[in-house]
Amino acid sequence: MKSLKTITLYNTHLTGYLPKDWNPKLTHIDFSKNKLKGSIPTSLTLLKNLKVLNFSSNNLIGVLPNSLGTLTSLKMLSLSSNSLSGPIPGSISSISGLVHLDLGSNQFNGVIPEFISEMKELKYLNLENNKLHGVLPFNASFIKKLDVFKINGNFDLCYKHSISLEELHLGIARCDKHGMPILPPPAMNTPSSSWVDVGGGGDESGGDDDVVEKNNQVHVNRGPNKVVLGVAIALSAMVFIIIFLVLLFIC
Repeated sequence: MKSLKTITLYNTHLTGYLPKDWNPKLTHIDFSKNKLKGSIPTSLTLLKNLKVLNFSSNNLIGVLPNSLGTLTSLKMLSLSSNSLSGPIPGSISSISGLVHLDLGSNQFNGVIPEFISEMKELKYLNLENNKLHGVLPFNASFIKKLDVFKINGNFDLCYKHSISLEELHLGIARCDKHGMPILPPPAMNTPSSSWVDVGGGGDESGGDDDVVEKNNQVHVNRGPNKVVLGVAIALSAMVFIIIFLVLLFIC
């Protein structure tokens, strides 16, 4: 067992706590999709050769060890779908070769560290469904170089308005001038749109009736008012009778 470098126990219904003693030669650890509980032991950060660490889809709790940054050989860190909390440790900035960082679906809070945007090897970044807040510290250039970027589900997080970020459809709110999320308008009973054609013109919908919905108010134009039309017809008839009588008198 002293020469063991890889441990893969994926989806094996493993229960209990993570061990505190590890083989220092380990390079790959995959305990994903099990029922492990408790916190991540600091002894794990002594594995200087570790390249892959995957504890996703378990029941882990607590904060990440501050010494996590000592795992400088790490290429993949996947801790998604647990109940981990606290801020994202600043020591992760020391893992310059990290390619895959998955912290999604936990309870991480605080602001997103700016150093993440300086991780040149990073290709996969998942921070969705946490309790992160503040202003997103990433620009469009950084996001576009990633193969995967997930950030939605952080309801107190927002981004500074720019056309390039707007086009990415990030799934979070835009910031106001105070760096707070601009809340969406309350839900209405009818769909909201600048101009939405909801009828008119068809044989089954009443001939030439023109129905247009604007800003949740429906305006129905059904031609001239019946009273006005009646008065116009009466006046026309009177004019015709007068002309007829004048012509009859002349003759």
